[in-house]
Amino acid sequence: MAKRSATDPSSDGLVNAKTPRCSERRVDSSVDDIGEFEDAWEDELESDEDVVDADAPDGMDVDEVLPAVEESEEQPHQLEAFIPGTHVLAKDEILEPDDSVYIMRHSMDVTWSCLSFDVLRDNLGDERQRYPATAYVVAGTQAARADQNELSVFKMSSLHRTQRDGDDDGEDDDDDDEDDTLDEDAVLEFRSVPHNGGVNRVRAQPLPPSTPLSPVSQPYYTATWAETGKIYIWDIRPLIESLDVPGYSWEKPRTNKPTFTITSHSRAEGFAMDWAASAATNPSALRLLTGDVHSKIYLTTSTPSGFNALTQPFTSHTSSVEDIQWSPSEPTVFASCSADHSIQIWDVRSKGRRSVTGIDPAHQSDVNVLSWNASTDYLLISGGDDGIIKVWDLRNVSKPGLPRQVPAPVAMFTWHNDPITSIEWHPTEDSIFAASGADDQVTLWDLGVEQDDEEIGSSMNETQKGSREIPPQLLFVHQGQKDVKEIHWHPQIPGAVISTALDGFNIFKTISV
Repeated sequence: MAKRSATDPSSDGLVNAKTPRCSERRVDSSVDDIGEFEDAWEDELESDEDVVDADAPDGMDVDEVLPAVEESEEQPHQLEAFIPGTHVLAKDEILEPDDSVYIMRHSMDVTWSCLSFDVLRDNLGDERQRYPATAYVVAGTQAARADQNELSVFKMSSLHRTQRDGDDDGEDDDDDDEDDTLDEDAVLEFRSVPHNGGVNRVRAQPLPPSTPLSPVSQPYYTATWAETGKIYIWDIRPLIESLDVPGYSWEKPRTNKPTFTITSHSRAEGFAMDWAASAATNPSALRLLTGDVHSKIYLTTSTPSGFNALTQPFTSHTSSVEDIQWSPSEPTVFASCSADHSIQIWDVRSKGRRSVTGIDPAHQSDVNVLSWNASTDYLLISGGDDGIIKVWDLRNVSKPGLPRQVPAPVAMFTWHNDPITSIEWHPTEDSIFAASGADDQVTLWDLGVEQDDEEIGSSMNETQKGSREIPPQLLFVHQGQKDVKEIHWHPQIPGAVISTALDGFNIFKTISV
């Protein structure tokens, strides 16, 4: 459901369920007093001379043309936009997507639900606009038994445009693009390796933009945080090759077992994890941060011979570390958020492994997720257990060595009704971000949207009694999944969002972004 201009006739988001009805020509056949049957529609002339004047005097036999019977005024029930917090589904009601606001929308079921996934780079090009689209993701399962869990690489293909009634694609597309409009089911293929224990978090190593996928002889690393407290590093490049090359068989010693296992956290479980490349000139030099429920953060680095897990933790949080992210511009700086309500900023060069600055408290409850803006590196966004999203300007955060003061967020949104489960800035648009919540919503936002001065206080911005005010920055609300856990933008398909929930994956692109 997209937010539209209030002056647009379709701005209420209603789905037009009214169907045109063919008018019927009805004839009332009756028997007159003397029992003869008259054809009410008879218009044949007995001869050329038998012409009837329309103004003939009374008494002449003139066929009467009965008026057409008007069609029934009864109309089918009209669907309406479902606004979370305003409407509540009745027992016999279901949500139906309005496909007129989707460019692409597909749902995919999996055997076991995945708490976490990451989007993989491919060799199909950047800034892709053609359909059908293809996407690759890596995900870890939450199976019923520990020995049933897997690490899987999924290939989503045949991702066609969403079909809409009344579309005339010929106006915009060339004849060569007829494939773009085929209405076919998406195809989901996968390759899996066994994984010991459920997977709490999955992160793939970063590849520089516009960099092609490495040959199969070179590794493509993915880290998984298991519920057992161990972090595994896998080489998934052969799994991708197996999906693309028929008959390819990977070497089990290379792929079916982790390349490296991090045991720094002992048996402490965790969720926070993020990769970074040391420098654009040396992307193979990798760094991996992991944070556990006991408030500790560890750093693992790559070496020419493998990986090295450092033993000294970063310790400024006082509760579970929920999320971590490296700075997009400073290779030694990272941010973390915690159940202790704070956001901490760190520099790996600092002595004592303590944070150099922070925001405490950032929320009045657990801070679940954060994201660092790749285009505007002083913007950080966070989401909490309170359902609130906050945007922070790091230029307002206290400088290292000075008394810490809590800055005010530059923006705050209270749309979600339950904890925020995932949040991420758009990879190239610095004002746009996506968020998901335990209220089964995926929301798209644009900080660049502001309410016009002349609109403030006007009737078009007034809300009906009992309804909920919609923030101008809220572009879109995607629903239909149960318990959304994580979302990511696809870096090579502009505007495409992928989400995972208890009932599988969704991949969609809206008319709003």
